[in-house]
Amino acid sequence: MPETTEKLYGTVLIKAKEIMDFTLAADEAPTLMTISRGTGLTKPTALKILTTLCALGFMHRDDESRRYYLGTQFIPYATKAMSSFNIRDVAFPALEALRQTTGETINLGVLESNQVMLIEKLESPNSIKLKSTIGGRMHLYSSAMGKAILATFTPDQLAAYLHRTTLQPVTPHTLITPTALKHNIQEIKDRGVAIDNEENELEVFCVGATIYRHDRLFGAFSVSAPKYRVPEAARAELIDQVRATQEAITAEI
Repeated sequence: MPETTEKLYGTVLIKAKEIMDFTLAADEAPTLMTISRGTGLTKPTALKILTTLCALGFMHRDDESRRYYLGTQFIPYATKAMSSFNIRDVAFPALEALRQTTGETINLGVLESNQVMLIEKLESPNSIKLKSTIGGRMHLYSSAMGKAILATFTPDQLAAYLHRTTLQPVTPHTLITPTALKHNIQEIKDRGVAIDNEENELEVFCVGATIYRHDRLFGAFSVSAPKYRVPEAARAELIDQVRATQEAITAEI
């Protein structure tokens, strides 16, 4: 907690923040006992605060494992707080350069309520337009940007996501089993970028990467193209171009 010489009011709020800070820093989602020990709060006090935080959406309790996770209610607050830092403005020059180099559509998205929300789209100068729109949302498990984001999740975060999410087919190529998705996520970690091969839209091939620095996820971007314009022989070069763009953006953060 930041030091202050002013008297603080609302000791319950302070204790709630201690619980959330402990959960954020934990290597795995903590139980009530772990939270009590880690914060120095008694179990009854910790439980009362956790129950309230869960009711408000700031914490989430998995009934099967009895572990606690940070809730999605933080997302709109975080989005608003980050409005002074506009990732669109930071990323735009590198994304525009990527569009000029590849001649394909470039997308920029952010994590919003367990989905990717598109906040910028740089259309391909070629005639074929893709159906995504600014403000639209895509599943994490089916899109290149989404899978790149999933690759940044801790094991507990990924387990919680899979517990809450039904993997429904978007196309016949969508990965719809946890085993297949986890295997693909490991490939993304090894390769450094995510590939969506007709998993989110038929006849569309995408390569995506996260914008991630200082242990903070700022968003993700992708190159999307009709599959016929990205033959197997051209994919390695496209992956390298996405990696270079990722480095250029993160260097500006």
